[in-house]
Amino acid sequence: MKIEFAPLNIPLARRLQTAAVLQWVLTFLLLAQVCTGIFVILIIRNYWFLYIPYLTWLYFDRRTPEQGGRRSNWVRNWTVWRYFKDYFPIHVLKTWDLNPSHNYIFGFHPHGVLVAGAFGNFCTNYSDFKELFPGCTAYVHLLPFWFWCPFFREYVLSFGAVSVSKRSVSHVLSKEGGGNISVIILGGAKESLDAHPGKFTLFIRQRKGFVKLALTHGASLVPVFSFGENELFKQVSNPEGSWLRTVQEKLQKIMGFALPLFHARGIFQYSFGIVPYRKPIHTVVGRPIPVQQTLHPTPEQIEELHKTYMEELRKLFEEHKGKFGVPEHKTLIFK
Repeated sequence: MKIEFAPLNIPLARRLQTAAVLQWVLTFLLLAQVCTGIFVILIIRNYWFLYIPYLTWLYFDRRTPEQGGRRSNWVRNWTVWRYFKDYFPIHVLKTWDLNPSHNYIFGFHPHGVLVAGAFGNFCTNYSDFKELFPGCTAYVHLLPFWFWCPFFREYVLSFGAVSVSKRSVSHVLSKEGGGNISVIILGGAKESLDAHPGKFTLFIRQRKGFVKLALTHGASLVPVFSFGENELFKQVSNPEGSWLRTVQEKLQKIMGFALPLFHARGIFQYSFGIVPYRKPIHTVVGRPIPVQQTLHPTPEQIEELHKTYMEELRKLFEEHKGKFGVPEHKTLIFK
């Protein structure tokens, strides 16, 4: 393999951007394990004066991820996130105005490997989201597993992330005054295993819980497509039916999250590493689909709205793919 080294005269800003994005990758790959390891050491060493108060706090605070979370503007304003956003760079584009007196569900696609677009646009204060959608607050829903990792959960909560449980989504959509947005990465962990450059495979056909919640609360559905999300990393080939994909899917069912074997560029060379490629991400927010509140929706109503959502998502992709370098023959594949 030919190694392409980075030039020595890289501007300081670009070095800081690379450091910021590497820090982000390592955070979501290692920090949860490190925090859990530290907590286990506290128990083994019997530092009861540290872990007993924290376990007490965890017990009384266990419902916070399902009750709107605990965001910190101080953390969301860290300068490192500005460098993170500028590394790719990440953009959010509006196609339609949102009424801040209504609540919404954003269906975010695709998952990608690490969901960089969702993090950059909805978990930091350096996105144009607030300027484009004044009066709206976004809540990114993550797997409940992350909120049981000691110490790490406090870090995740500070970004405004909340649990993806039914109770959590219902809490956001039930808030009075409107302007609340549940951002749900609908493809989930399973979709990350298909996050290959040039592929647009979305696991959505069996994902209908979000439609039922939209009907129950009368929340408008908004398809969101993040162009460039799948271009940030390369994965080891894992076609369906291969031994690697079989192992990954079994682990995903056991643990609740997937383990894609990915790589990109390095820090000082561009040939191999875990630093994502510098590929622009354009997160396009589509047209809201009005939803009439139905407290007890029938399977037929859920199916009809789900079909409408998929049609709007496909339309959004087709209308904008040419602007972001997607070949004309490429289309969405729904699984």
